Amino acid sequence: MTCASCVNRVERKLRKLDGVEATVNLPLESAHVTVPDTVSDQQVVDTVNATGYKATLRQHQPPVAHEGNSAIHTDHANHMDHGPAASSLRPRLIAAAILTGPVFLVSMIPAFHFANWGWVVAALSLPVVSWAAWPFHRAAAVNARHLASTMDTLVSLGVIAAYAYSAWQLFADPTMTAQPSAGAMTTGELYFEVASVVTTFLLLGRYLEASAKAKAGDALKALLNLGAKDATLLLNGVEGKIPAGELMVGDVFVVRPGEKIATDGIVTDGLSAVDSSLVTGESVPVEVAPGSSVTGATINASGRLLVRATRVGADTTLAHMGRLVSQAQTGKAPIARLADHISSVFVPIVLGIAIVTFVLWLVFSGDLNAAFTAAVAVLVIACPCALGLATPVGLLTGTGRGAQLGILIKGPQVLEDTRHVDTILLDKTGTVTTGRLAVSHTLTLNGHSPESVLMLAGAVESASEHPIAHAIAASAKEQMPDAGPLPGIEAFASAPGGGVRGVVSLATGTRTVVVGRSGWLEENGIALTPEQREDLQNREAMGATAIWVGIDGYPAGILSLSDSVKPGSAEAIRRLKDLHIRPLLLTGDNAAVAARVAGEVGILPEDVFAGVLPEGKVEAVRKLQASGAIVAMAGDGVNDAAALAQSDLGIAMGSGTDVAIEASDLTIMSNDLGQLVQAIELSRRTLSTIKTNLFWAFFYNAIGIPVAAFGLLNPMIAGAAMAASSVLVVANSLRLRAFGK
Repeated sequence: MTCASCVNRVERKLRKLDGVEATVNLPLESAHVTVPDTVSDQQVVDTVNATGYKATLRQHQPPVAHEGNSAIHTDHANHMDHGPAASSLRPRLIAAAILTGPVFLVSMIPAFHFANWGWVVAALSLPVVSWAAWPFHRAAAVNARHLASTMDTLVSLGVIAAYAYSAWQLFADPTMTAQPSAGAMTTGELYFEVASVVTTFLLLGRYLEASAKAKAGDALKALLNLGAKDATLLLNGVEGKIPAGELMVGDVFVVRPGEKIATDGIVTDGLSAVDSSLVTGESVPVEVAPGSSVTGATINASGRLLVRATRVGADTTLAHMGRLVSQAQTGKAPIARLADHISSVFVPIVLGIAIVTFVLWLVFSGDLNAAFTAAVAVLVIACPCALGLATPVGLLTGTGRGAQLGILIKGPQVLEDTRHVDTILLDKTGTVTTGRLAVSHTLTLNGHSPESVLMLAGAVESASEHPIAHAIAASAKEQMPDAGPLPGIEAFASAPGGGVRGVVSLATGTRTVVVGRSGWLEENGIALTPEQREDLQNREAMGATAIWVGIDGYPAGILSLSDSVKPGSAEAIRRLKDLHIRPLLLTGDNAAVAARVAGEVGILPEDVFAGVLPEGKVEAVRKLQASGAIVAMAGDGVNDAAALAQSDLGIAMGSGTDVAIEASDLTIMSNDLGQLVQAIELSRRTLSTIKTNLFWAFFYNAIGIPVAAFGLLNPMIAGAAMAASSVLVVANSLRLRAFGK
């Protein structure tokens, strides 16, 4: 399929089958079809084939015992194997570009003329208009068989008309270019360069489009590649490495610190903190102990764990998320291109005018040459060079400028989406906030200073592998003079899930420091008063992770850790409101954390969604869409991928995972929310430039076609007018290069 009219035709034909519902997706070149028992799979395939396209049924392989993971890969393989590959267009584009260069120079610049140059140009143009332009001719022929027309019909007709007319002129007068100094009016009747240049430009546009299409399935590849490749199986007390795909339900496997958990399961032995931010988006690592559930592809941050597999292969959380992304992509309504819609009406009208022109001239003048010249002038002035360039050149310039600013726009439909967006869901972790824990406040007790409490806690925590320990040590190091080293420690001890203890050596003597949870302090003989416990609860109620610090047998302070708001987030939220876009905050974290962040950046309390799971994010997008909102979603985690794909406009932040970036429509390469606003502004400006381009392209046709039909425009001037409209379109597009300067 090449355009929106192809999609409409396939959908229309499929829906004519009794009880069949079909959604056809252009970028994925797939159809999601719901059929009653009375309709066979073969009937569905035959219906698509009868429409002029080729369809194959996607085979689903059921998961089998040890081959669970391969089943998922097989399931998604065909989803990602689609489209006329850019690689098949590349040789056509290269050949066209190499041959068009000399054709253009020789045809347009008299200094390059030589004896019989017209025949050489005709020979060089022939492969361009036949082999290189074949994708356009083939698509035009398929459409013609079904009495339909698209952009391809315009291109094919324009190219064939320009070449055929020129060849006819050359055969009618074989000596017309025998002399290098042939007059401009004579040589101007050859349009080989028009046919070649049109083909090359439009092939470039189609090649870039195919390259973008090829990436549509990469989100799923990236998602599936997140999973662990190997697992350490524990069998009769002996450890052995096996591919993760060979794990079966009930198998017990070992997960060491820093390793990915191979599949969903339950911890049978060990204590640790699991970093699940890639999958759930939660910024704080989750403490796990025997009996805790763990998810495949999350990272074991500290202790050694034994896990019993509960779900493998196609049943895992990761595979489920893959299906969510797949469904959201498949169900996404394709944006019909304006040029295609216009061309479906425009082409029959132009053809009609050309035929009527030819017949009327022949009837009233009896001059076959004049009739043919006028008819070809109509086709040449209507040749869609400017129409074909309007979108790709505007898009190329806009996306090129975007790339310089660190903004990646995936295609024309993205621009259309940005114009209508009125609501934006911002994922908290990594989008509005930094996604990294840091000490945000130190509450001191018993006369200690905040600096000394943080320094002593940081010194002890520097010996621990726990993610929270890293955050405390890093904050302590930052406050040291010249960011120097923390004091040395000895007699270090740690209790997974409890805390750490150590003796810190200072110039004034040694201090015994205990850092951790309430129970850990009490185990180490440090008593906590009800008032002090209330202080801790207050810190936690404000959305912070609160940690006790005890020094020399007494409570010394409470360290509050939180995910800090990015600089510039509040200003970006204000600019979004100026663009009449309503910002909403979405997070897997608790309500207290979400409310604190929303308050800091200026998002209303009623616009906050807290404690939302990955499935809930997709549901939140759907609910807003059902209420009539055009929804943009900004996120950076794997857990955001399905929601990014479901939303009308998916925006991935640069700190994000490959999965989030591939599932999105816009990618912001930096972590700055302000750049997200700039991306929306650039997209809207690019779209408005493309609309202006289309206006000028059609304006030339609207004026030129009647003039050509009355015989007042010979094909040479028609070609010049067409070239002028193309120059205007390109010049208008180049103004985008100044955006943001």
